[in-house]
Amino acid sequence: MVCKLCGEKAQVEVRSRGLALCKGHYLDWFVKETERAIRRHRMLSPGERVLVAVSGGKDSLALWDVLHRLGYQAVGLHLQLGIGAYSERSLEVTRRFAQERGLELWVVDLKEAYGFGVPELAQLSGRVACSACGLSKRYIINQVAVEGGFRVVATGHNLDDEAAVLFGNLLNPQEDALARQGPLLPEKPGLAARIKPFYRFSEREVLSYALLRGIRYLHEECPNAKGAKSLLYKEALNLVEKEMPGAKLRFLEGFLDKIQPRLQAGEEVVLQECQRCGYPTTGAVCSFCRMWDAVYRRAKKRRLLPEEAEFTPKAEAVRVP
Repeated sequence: MVCKLCGEKAQVEVRSRGLALCKGHYLDWFVKETERAIRRHRMLSPGERVLVAVSGGKDSLALWDVLHRLGYQAVGLHLQLGIGAYSERSLEVTRRFAQERGLELWVVDLKEAYGFGVPELAQLSGRVACSACGLSKRYIINQVAVEGGFRVVATGHNLDDEAAVLFGNLLNPQEDALARQGPLLPEKPGLAARIKPFYRFSEREVLSYALLRGIRYLHEECPNAKGAKSLLYKEALNLVEKEMPGAKLRFLEGFLDKIQPRLQAGEEVVLQECQRCGYPTTGAVCSFCRMWDAVYRRAKKRRLLPEEAEFTPKAEAVRVP
């Protein structure tokens, strides 16, 4: 197998697009495709300051690397979730990546900010860990972005992630979620824009970029991810992709191009300010504040917190040297 562009030995085969590329041409192609996605959806202005949510995994670190190479002022935000040694290793990998490249990294420690990490949060909230964690991450990332003056938050969601979410939302019809799914969620008062520049890259393609760029990332999955339905959806889609290369990309883009515009034509959801934190919500109090208020009440009953302890929504991001 030889590189389609130069005839040298190919390092990566991109079956879904009929490409085989050597190391240099693959890295160039990957960066240019990312830039093309950003321009196509008007995700960022040239050189714009952007907050990148980084976990320490290959996708988020690769995204941070690419955005930096493209000339954006990419600042990393890492959430320390208190999931034992896994979280410690995640922070160390992320910190090392930032230090080696001279990039700015901010960290929010969930336990320092609110008193509990994800394991305790799941027990006290009555939610499964992924649900409680996901809700907290979305809120904190947005809060840090808005208060830090960022218009845009970038996440490393890839094609496999997006296709699995779409598959799940179609199996268990979620019209609101389907209407919101896409590579760009525009900004609104109190809500930073959300972008997913890697939405057309498969997990394997992002992995190839990370390996060829020499990016050292955390290889292990979050221990709370075991048994997640998304893994089952990815496995099913991978079986289809094996027999029909490009099926996942056609599945996602077909939905985004032909079906989603019809869903977005309905009435827009009316947002108001949360009575607790002031951030946008559809009800009187946002789900983040409701969850944490309940956690504090239960923690006091179990004497895990003093009676005078009060939940404060705002979390402080600390810049890591």
